[in-house]
Amino acid sequence: MSSPSAILKENIWTSNPIFMQVLGICSALAVTNLLANTMIMTLGVTFVTALSSFTVSLMKSLIPRKVRMIVQTLIIAFYVIIVDILLRAYLPDMSRALGPYVGLIITNCIIMGRAEAFAQSNPPLISAWDGATSGFGYMAVLLAIAFVRELLGFGTVFGFQVLPGSFEPWIIMVTPPSAFFLLGIIIWAGKTVMNREGAAA
Repeated sequence: MSSPSAILKENIWTSNPIFMQVLGICSALAVTNLLANTMIMTLGVTFVTALSSFTVSLMKSLIPRKVRMIVQTLIIAFYVIIVDILLRAYLPDMSRALGPYVGLIITNCIIMGRAEAFAQSNPPLISAWDGATSGFGYMAVLLAIAFVRELLGFGTVFGFQVLPGSFEPWIIMVTPPSAFFLLGIIIWAGKTVMNREGAAA
């Protein structure tokens, strides 16, 4: 079993779920035009991934193999419903802004992937840590994309105007194709750095 620090490094960098495994990219296109939306969405995914992995690990000896995937989906759906209820209760404007994308957390490949690849064969606490750090890796990439899109698309950061009024917003940055371009740049840059690290090792 890997140490917590090794798991953190792997999920943030060497096996980042987005730029190394190319998982969960639909939300990169959907919610990354504003940092606030992206922050809430990625926190929700991190919460669900951590607690789903913890629960799957805790129950793994009780779940028959034939219905394993169905039970995992139900566990994930349970935590997504909690996130949705909390958003509706405490952040109704954000809940309306995110719309159906909160419910679509259920289909995020990262969550099921960590449940299958890690939680099924590791203890609950380290599985929760693995889920949380996978969420952090996902969050880091999406926040980087959202920062560039909001800054150049609106001239703001978390809704605060930071560029002068004379700045002409880049309309393309508020459209989904810009997320594709930025994601491609991040994947290219990340793999380039990793290849150089591997060559120098």
